[in-house]
Amino acid sequence: MPLALSNGDIILLVIFLAIPIGFVTFVIGAGRAYRQIGKGQFGLDMERPPPRSSGPAPISREAREAEVRQLLEAKAYRQSARGETPLDVEAELQRLLTEPSPVIGSLSHDRQLVEEVRQLVVARNERRLRQGKPALDVEAEVERQLRDLENLGQ
Repeated sequence: MPLALSNGDIILLVIFLAIPIGFVTFVIGAGRAYRQIGKGQFGLDMERPPPRSSGPAPISREAREAEVRQLLEAKAYRQSARGETPLDVEAELQRLLTEPSPVIGSLSHDRQLVEEVRQLVVARNERRLRQGKPALDVEAEVERQLRDLENLGQ
């Protein structure tokens, strides 16, 4: 029983064998090529160390005073250039350096923000009560939300 194949059968046979072989070859080659991205002669094969962010470095009182004085002198100069009465640099410097500075990053001194967060917590409590869940302690939740906002960028 001779096996007679026409030209069309041979073409189809070649196509049906070549397509899976080509697909497998492409997948293997593409995976290898993908792993090579960023490598080679000009690639950086090292990882960067994580940034060391322990907050701003402490500055001396003299350096802080010099910076504040410079800012106040610039403000007084701008005021005099506009024709306004210039700021008394020494008096303002003493006022700024003697009054206690608020904790940097503390959002609890912003009364409008605290009130807005409190309104959101009260609304969340109302939703929780409608769902049959226990209500949250409003003050504790406000403090937690403000603390989360303060730590958002870290």
